[in-house]
Amino acid sequence: MKHLSLPLTKEERLALRAGDCVLLSGTVYTARDCAHRRFFELLDQGLPLPFDPHGAFIYYAGPCPAPAGKACGSCGPTTSARMNTFAPRLLHEGLGGMIGKGEMSAETREALKQCGAVYFAAIGGAGAMYGNAIGKMELVAFPELLSEAVYRLEVHDFPLVVAHDAHGGTVY
Repeated sequence: MKHLSLPLTKEERLALRAGDCVLLSGTVYTARDCAHRRFFELLDQGLPLPFDPHGAFIYYAGPCPAPAGKACGSCGPTTSARMNTFAPRLLHEGLGGMIGKGEMSAETREALKQCGAVYFAAIGGAGAMYGNAIGKMELVAFPELLSEAVYRLEVHDFPLVVAHDAHGGTVY
């Protein structure tokens, strides 16, 4: 098990291999389909994203409201394949990688290689466990999207597997 702290340098991302198990700590941003469409609208207009994409990680998730005494409710991964049309462009904008559930497309895997980025797989059905690993949750953009808004999460020992590495390796 590797303990990693975000942000990861390109060298740290290149050292990861498909199948590596990691505990990730640091800042990640949530974004699902609706937020990704908004990202593209901003980029197409020459406007900045609501967070600096350089080295950032997007978690394909929609966090549930926090119960009393917690930073976040359940926060499990959503199916990543729905973001395949968005991921390559965001990787070329500087994204360090993504976290989600399931396999990504050949085009996304190629963009991971070109950009020296990585895709982590989270455990489907483990949303409560992931919610407990979130120490802080802050709204960043698009509040009208509710659970699909963009949130900044501070995670600690977030258990993940390198699903697609920066060299073309895959667990699928």
